[in-house]
Amino acid sequence: MDFLYLILLGLVQGFTEFLPVSSSAHLILLPLITDWQDQGLVLDVAAHFGTLIAVIIYFHRDLKGIISAGVKSAPWQDNDLNARLFWFLIFATIPVSVVGLFGHDFIANYFRDPLIIAIATILFGLLLWWSDASGEQDRDEKNLSLKDIIWIGFAQVLALIPGTSRSGITMTAGLILGLNRKAAARFSFLLSIPVIFLAGSYEAFSLIRKGSETDLVSFITVFLVSWFAAWLTIDLFLRFVEKTGMLPYVIYRFLLGSVLLYFFL
Repeated sequence: MDFLYLILLGLVQGFTEFLPVSSSAHLILLPLITDWQDQGLVLDVAAHFGTLIAVIIYFHRDLKGIISAGVKSAPWQDNDLNARLFWFLIFATIPVSVVGLFGHDFIANYFRDPLIIAIATILFGLLLWWSDASGEQDRDEKNLSLKDIIWIGFAQVLALIPGTSRSGITMTAGLILGLNRKAAARFSFLLSIPVIFLAGSYEAFSLIRKGSETDLVSFITVFLVSWFAAWLTIDLFLRFVEKTGMLPYVIYRFLLGSVLLYFFL
């Protein structure tokens, strides 16, 4: 595969996985816009695991405390913050895991249409803008309750629709619940770890089952590029989100959705 395409694929996955703009929409649209062939499952796996390693490295100190406290606790106990986060991340991942597992083929067959992507991009962008403008933003992840986690977990199911954005919809849910922008983003990024791991593992299992051949150079290239782009995106987003707010991403989503409607309507 063209080396430029490998670089572009890694950059698109890395930059859009954690921005509220939908990585799945960009990865579906990339071969349509460039007229290059679809990247295939092997490179999807490389891109996903590149972003997974990036977020694990970025939050490694937090994760050390969360995992250490979590494995020593039970969900029904009166736990400290790290232990609660451990169980909250698990509980919030269950809805999207169940729906994704049993609805994967249906979603792949009926929801990857450019028009659906365009509509979802615009509508969920407007919802993000509304949540950012109207949310009280007087809470952080320390104040999350089980009720909040259930809300965020079921909101994350909507991310299975290409164009929604997993990070976008979980940040939207967090903002509606009154989290400040940085807290909503931090919890969204932490929540991406089990989701990306499960999605990447499912794709990897499919590859093994099909006996697909792997171009090691292409795999490593996409992995490294997506890893670097994702790490940089997380760092910059958390540094500046309180100042910029969500409006720049809302405007981008509106423009992207409008262009898609123009070309595919």
